[in-house]
Amino acid sequence: MFKSILVYFIYVLIFTTSLSVSAIVLRHDVEKKMYEATWQDFPALAQFYVDGAHGTLIAPTWVVTAAHTTFCTDPGSTILVGGKIAVVKRRFVHPDHAPGVSHDLAMLELSISVTHVSPAKLYLDNQERGKVVTFIGAGGTGTGLEGQTVDNFENNGVLRKANNRVEDAQGPLLEFVFHRGDDALPLEGIGGGGDSGGPAFIKEGGEFIILGVSSRGEFGSTIGKYGNREFYSRLSFFKDWINSIMHGSEDKRAASSMPKLKYPA
Repeated sequence: MFKSILVYFIYVLIFTTSLSVSAIVLRHDVEKKMYEATWQDFPALAQFYVDGAHGTLIAPTWVVTAAHTTFCTDPGSTILVGGKIAVVKRRFVHPDHAPGVSHDLAMLELSISVTHVSPAKLYLDNQERGKVVTFIGAGGTGTGLEGQTVDNFENNGVLRKANNRVEDAQGPLLEFVFHRGDDALPLEGIGGGGDSGGPAFIKEGGEFIILGVSSRGEFGSTIGKYGNREFYSRLSFFKDWINSIMHGSEDKRAASSMPKLKYPA
């Protein structure tokens, strides 16, 4: 435990003193500093290790994330929530998770309620298509011309944010495309390696609302190049499962528990 706490203390120090490297893959024709972000840009953000893997606080003791990010979240492990250390009590992975394909969703129960930041709300409607959302993460970076050129290990945990528009919303997935030029948003961007589990969110009336969880990029394509597609787990599709984990019986929870995962984010 002491070692984990020391690692995260070092992380916080790095994060608060280094702003020279970016995360998220960016437009090549926009100043990188325009994409800079801090925890205040999405206070409910969780981070699992210094080089990436994220989640979102959606209740005082619950974090939603991508299933494939949870290899480092065994019970008793520490994560950051809103910039402060929290301890994982239990982990629940969707029972229909097909790695690299679909149902890439997990829930982390925390040992103690988080009180220093407010949880984000879940988007429960099914009208995501066309909405402009914000991504945030500390993964790899680069520009759309070449794709990701700085991986998450070189990024040192620095956050960036970007916007994108929901291209399609079908079943368990939200789809995004990295546009360029006149088709792109002013701060268009897409996730890099290590941004997995991070939110696609909107802000309405001062409240943060999360629509999706970063899952995977397009098979066979270079990460972050213009035209690439990215897929997020669609939370409106999973609302019943999420509710069953947070409020259901122990039997239902046990059916969604999962032993330690062995593949990285």
